[in-house]
Amino acid sequence: MPGCTYPSPSTFGQRVQRARERSGKTRATLGGLVGRSAEWVKAIETGRLKMPRLPLLLRLAEELGVDDLAELTGDERLAAATYTKAAHKDLPAIKAALTTYHFANNSEEPLPVPELEKGVTRAWCLWHNAGDHRSSIAPVLPGLLANLQHATRAYEGKERRRALAALAQAYHLAQLFLSFQPSPESVMLTGDRAMMAAQEADDPHAIAVAAWYLNHVFRDAGERSEARVDLAMQAADLLNPERGVEDRARWGLLHLAAALSYAKVGKSGNAWRHWDQADRAAKALGEGYSHPFLIFGRGVVDAYAITMQADLLHGSDAVHAANINLETIPSATRRSFHLVESARAYGIQGEDIAVVTLLKKAHEESPETVRFNLFARSAVSELSTRGNALIRRDAEYLRQRMNLPAVA
Repeated sequence: MPGCTYPSPSTFGQRVQRARERSGKTRATLGGLVGRSAEWVKAIETGRLKMPRLPLLLRLAEELGVDDLAELTGDERLAAATYTKAAHKDLPAIKAALTTYHFANNSEEPLPVPELEKGVTRAWCLWHNAGDHRSSIAPVLPGLLANLQHATRAYEGKERRRALAALAQAYHLAQLFLSFQPSPESVMLTGDRAMMAAQEADDPHAIAVAAWYLNHVFRDAGERSEARVDLAMQAADLLNPERGVEDRARWGLLHLAAALSYAKVGKSGNAWRHWDQADRAAKALGEGYSHPFLIFGRGVVDAYAITMQADLLHGSDAVHAANINLETIPSATRRSFHLVESARAYGIQGEDIAVVTLLKKAHEESPETVRFNLFARSAVSELSTRGNALIRRDAEYLRQRMNLPAVA
């Protein structure tokens, strides 16, 4: 209201406390996520400990969902993205493609919908099979989006609905390209547009996939877990896992979304209840099954157990869960991501040698996955400055290949 003023936290500790409470995390949860204790967090919040060095400060910002370090430090703007988020050289082109609007009538005939759908399939193949997957799909996305948007304006009836479903998938690819880059508003835009296209297509399969990807958007934006779970379960209610493979895979994926949402806020019982549902769906699909572009299957369900155990701060269980064969996952991008999550599990246990070894393996699998991953960036920065000489050497090797700024 006019004339009203509201006090803002004046110390670093108070700002950390405000961000922690806003994110719904307990002191124990936040401490575990950054490799410290609940007492350490309390000491920070009460001012008994001073502001940590940059690598740990960045870990705090990442787990609290803070993009601008000034929100914690109180200093002039110092964007965490400068250190934790890489910007791909094609980021401006993808953002431009998302914000280019075509108002004039286009007299050209749209491409046939089957041809457009094949183009989306090829783009997914590039994403999953290329180590530099962002660089591979960046030249393809703008034209794909433009052609699909034109098709949705030109076609009617069934053909238009198919074009809308394919457009939703193209937006998912754009969202994946934009993830972990300094453009959170664009990530939110792609998630919202994908859901709008899926709903307009009146396609339960497309809506289910849009709900999965919106869950990631909402989780990164700090949206409360209840809203994320409600979204996933509403979409799951549109499916019948007994109707066929496509329904079952998406139904299982949405239960996995709910499991991850609950694990993120420390609700272990609810998390594993939904994981069990995803596990049943994966088993019903068969040991060798993996969805063509969602990659849902036995391997991914097991791999996400690593993420859940790490989020729940069950360090030894997370390390045990990491002992799986990722070669069953037919996606270099996803294998690399789950190797990074395995490294995070070992990080909770303080096993730095395992962390850097796994990050090197993840980098060999998919360099861009590691370069844009927030945990990998903060862990490599930190390990390049501490620990024994072997760890520092390997971390420094990664730091240079990931183009990370040197930490003073």
